[in-house]
This record gives sequence, structure tokens and C-alpha cells, in this order.
Amino acid sequence: MKTHFKLLMMSLVAVIGCNTDKSKSHTNAWNLQPTNVSLDTLTKHLKPFKKELPTIGLLMFNGVLQTEVIATSDVFAKPSIDGKQLFNVVTIAETNSPITTEEGMRFFPDYTFENCPRLTALFVPSAYDMYAQVHNDKVVDFIREKNNETLYTVSNCAGAQLIGKTGIADGHKIVTWIGGGNQLQKDYPKLKVQNDSLVTFVEDGKFSSSNGNLASYISALSLLEKMAGHEHRKFVEGYLYLDRLQNWKD
Repeated sequence: MKTHFKLLMMSLVAVIGCNTDKSKSHTNAWNLQPTNVSLDTLTKHLKPFKKELPTIGLLMFNGVLQTEVIATSDVFAKPSIDGKQLFNVVTIAETNSPITTEEGMRFFPDYTFENCPRLTALFVPSAYDMYAQVHNDKVVDFIREKNNETLYTVSNCAGAQLIGKTGIADGHKIVTWIGGGNQLQKDYPKLKVQNDSLVTFVEDGKFSSSNGNLASYISALSLLEKMAGHEHRKFVEGYLYLDRLQNWKD
């Protein structure tokens, strides 16, 4: 009996010892012990503002369609093939209060109309209800004034309404959302409004425009190619897996 008891106790000690060793090994494998590794997940993602780089400005306002902001950021924020930052990409709003998109996300602008840096390009997005923006003199004046310094001014979707209101593209070709062209031509007869049922993207001088939504990637990529070259555009398209999107049925 004593022999059986001793054997039982020895077995328990062995089992406990094995489990203890495995426990320690498992803990070490998951690196749960305190270390000096930084837990900062923000700093390495911040892109510094470099004065020597072209600056791409993304206008925002409440109700903005977030794809039309994200698409441009998606395209211009990508580095070169060797990892270098090529552009400053900044968001701008009338005030520094958070912007709530049509889809409900909240974005914090980098700059306001008052402290916005000099822009190389300005992208003007849309909302489902543009009345408030078209009748906001501060928004209209900001676009008009920035157009004096930009090399490129781009509108997506109903952002064309704001371009029309400013008068900066009178006499130039422009396209808007699918189904919005007739009203745009009626409201701003000096624009050369293109047939939105056939035209997705159009460029005329420093101005370019698209139907908006995912077509905003087309206006961004087209300008990217003009500013950074065909090879970089192809690199960014690959970075974004756009070929997978184009061929998804296959």
C-alpha cells in the first residue's frame, strides 16, 4: 500500500513538474513577460509635413462622402517603390471641429481655412445634399482663393456644383455624378458639362473631374501619374490590389 502511495505521489510530482515547464514555455512563446518594447502604434504612422514636397489638399465638410476623401488619400499617401514620402496629404475644413461623413465616420481636419498651407492640388468632394455647401460663402471663397495657387483643381461627383459656383472653371469641360449633368448645366451654363452617362472622368487644363464614389480613384490616379509618372502609378495600383478589384469575377 505504501509502495503504491509513493508511486502515486511521484507520478503527481512528475505531472505537476511537466505542466509547470510547459506553462513557462507557453508564456515565453507568447512573450507575455514585461519587456522594454514600445507599445506606441501611432508615431511610426505619422507622416511629417515636408515643405519641399507637393501638398495635396482634401476639402471636407459635414455629410461628405468618405470614399471621395479616402480615395485621394489612399493614392497620394503611398510611398515610392523605395519607401520615400512623395507628397504631403492634408485634410481641410472650415473649422477644426470633427467632420461627420455621410456614412457616419468622424474625421479630424489637419487644417482650417485660416491656416491651410499652400496647396499644389485641391480635391473638392461631394455630399448627397450640396445645398448647404453651395450656399456657404466661406467654402466657395476658399475654393476660389486656393485655385489661384494650385496647379490642379479636382472635383468628384457633386463637388462639380461647388466648382460651378466659384466660376473658376467657366469654359472648361467638367463631369458630375451620373444623372446630375443636366441640372449642373442649367445652374452653371458657362461650364462645358459632359454626358455623365458616358463620361467617367474628364480633364481640361488644370481642372479634372469624375463621377465620384469609387471613380474618385480614377481622378486621383490620373493626377498621380501626371505628377509622379506612369511607373509610380502602376506601383500604387499594385499596392492597392486594384487588379484584383478589376478582375474579381475571374
